[in-house]
Amino acid sequence: MDVILTHPIYTIVGETADRIGIEAYAVGGVVRDYFLQRPCSDIDIVCVGSGIALAEEVAKQISPIKEVHVFKNFGTAQIKYQYDNIEWEVEFVGARRESYHRDSRKPIVEDGTLEDDQNRRDFTINAMAVCLNKNHFGDLVDPFGGIRDLNNGILRTPLEPGITFSDDPLRMMRAIRFASQLNFTIEERTFQAICDNASRISIVSQERITTELNKILMSPHPSIGLKLLQKAGLLPLFFPEFSKLKGVETINGHGHKDNFYHTLEVIENVAEKSDNLWLRWAAALHDIGKPATKHYDEKTGWTFHGHEAKGAQMVKRIFKRLRLPLDNKMKYVEKLVLLHLRPIVISEDVVTDSAIRRLLFEAGDDIDDLMILCEADITSKKEEKKKRFRDNYQLVRRKLVELEEKDRIRNFQPPVSGNDIMETFHLGPCHEIGVIKDAIKDAILDGTIPNERQAAWDMMISMGKKMGLKP
Repeated sequence: MDVILTHPIYTIVGETADRIGIEAYAVGGVVRDYFLQRPCSDIDIVCVGSGIALAEEVAKQISPIKEVHVFKNFGTAQIKYQYDNIEWEVEFVGARRESYHRDSRKPIVEDGTLEDDQNRRDFTINAMAVCLNKNHFGDLVDPFGGIRDLNNGILRTPLEPGITFSDDPLRMMRAIRFASQLNFTIEERTFQAICDNASRISIVSQERITTELNKILMSPHPSIGLKLLQKAGLLPLFFPEFSKLKGVETINGHGHKDNFYHTLEVIENVAEKSDNLWLRWAAALHDIGKPATKHYDEKTGWTFHGHEAKGAQMVKRIFKRLRLPLDNKMKYVEKLVLLHLRPIVISEDVVTDSAIRRLLFEAGDDIDDLMILCEADITSKKEEKKKRFRDNYQLVRRKLVELEEKDRIRNFQPPVSGNDIMETFHLGPCHEIGVIKDAIKDAILDGTIPNERQAAWDMMISMGKKMGLKP
């Protein structure tokens, strides 16, 4: 454990703990991530005694440090400081044992031993501890075989999994999140306990659930976590719209594709290209309107006409329920869901300059993300079809670049404003102003006139005269 203990904080903590006569250990994520060779700047210290007292004594030895953040209700303290150009967060807590009421995940806490503290941990890979006291400095305390489970890529609970998940149901989400982040397998009995306790998720706040869901979406392979959420019966409980994508209906021998697994593919494709959480959300929701718009026609088979508009309408309701932000991030997702078919339609038809200008106008600065989403939406098993779509998209991309350079349509603002029209024709607010503005906008997008003030002004004067308006 020499490498993990090279950070000077461990020596300072160990020496301070020896001086005030208590045991101190690095525990949890920092130990796990050392063995996984992952960076970690959050250090958890458990001591057999007062974590707050140890933190206050340690803080006196560290420079520079602003303050010790003390949370007396939880018996914890936190130090933040810069070292080696990294901001480190060191949290101190006294070893404790916990018990729970059935209707709450907030534990009743009592002072305990290191063994008690390791027993209460969520998974064996998070229950390992490293001693910081001088006589046993660097010794690993691993009573549940966390090293073995790390080597085997296994997630299991230290104690009986049914009790672990019933006591704190958020641990079910954490198990699936770790499986998704680390590409680990949840041990069979542990996963069965998640299935058995799925309904217990109801006592967890939506904010906590969504935090874990966002971490799953941001993992290297989000589909791992989303499949497990569905398999465990958790997804239908807090995200039923996504769960309803699953399944194939067949009529007269004709079935549609399983939109749940298709969506997982799209999310994976986006994850390869971007670490933008909201683009991944757009991928998750791009077909969310399909169950509501599904229709079977004897001549054409299965259709989902208007699913993009229906999906865009559903975004706000989903974001509100999941406690996601109802700001520009939500509007960004709404826009991408609404527009996700547009480049596909353009690529399948003659790629006209007018269609490209209108796409640029509607997508604005989000056009590049929209193209990532649309290309990710190519999940056909037929390589020839996939190649044709990709080739067509390359044509669309080239046209986007050419026309943006030429016409400056992205985030387009009309060269002639409503005030210009009102002042020129001595008008107050009226219907004619909108008619003239829309006509100028359409003429620019169609390429009838250039995106220039003089051309737009001349068209305004001409239209005004035809409408009987006098400059």
